[in-house]
Amino acid sequence: MKLTFITLIFFGVLYPLLITGISKVIAPNGGKGAEIVVNGKVVGYELIGQKFDDDRYFNSRPSAVDYNAAATGGSNKGPTNPEYLALAQVRIDTFLVRNPSVRKDQIPVDLITASGSGLDPHISPAAARIQIQRIAKIRGLEVKRVEQLVLEYTEEPLLGIFGMHRVNVLRLNVALNNLDK
Repeated sequence: MKLTFITLIFFGVLYPLLITGISKVIAPNGGKGAEIVVNGKVVGYELIGQKFDDDRYFNSRPSAVDYNAAATGGSNKGPTNPEYLALAQVRIDTFLVRNPSVRKDQIPVDLITASGSGLDPHISPAAARIQIQRIAKIRGLEVKRVEQLVLEYTEEPLLGIFGMHRVNVLRLNVALNNLDK
């Protein structure tokens, strides 16, 4: 009983208070998240994915929780689940309709499958590149300029070795809007 009470106090009260205190001191924005601000207005957070399904924008990675930050999580459906396969096919068909110059086998998997958290703010550079033609055409931009923008917003792996190259979709789309000005 004593061990349970001590553990409850430590992990239920003291540890969360310690971590919160540390984040208020050393984390960006006092631990409230890295806000992305445009014209004085918060348009999102750097590490929380958002839905972009307008053809004028780079599409985000699909979300199993419809981008609800209060309810993170994956679908928990395996790769042979009929519902999962049907949903993946709908995503593929939708992408092909919106990107007619792309073949099915060219679509990067991160544009079809949701991440484990359902809130991944990043896509692979390949997922960004495959959307360049559509965006350039709709916005009346040169393909080279949109390609350059994707390169500018491609992030390196942590310390150059941990993880993969990735593109933050919100930051990229904010920069894309700035090209229109």
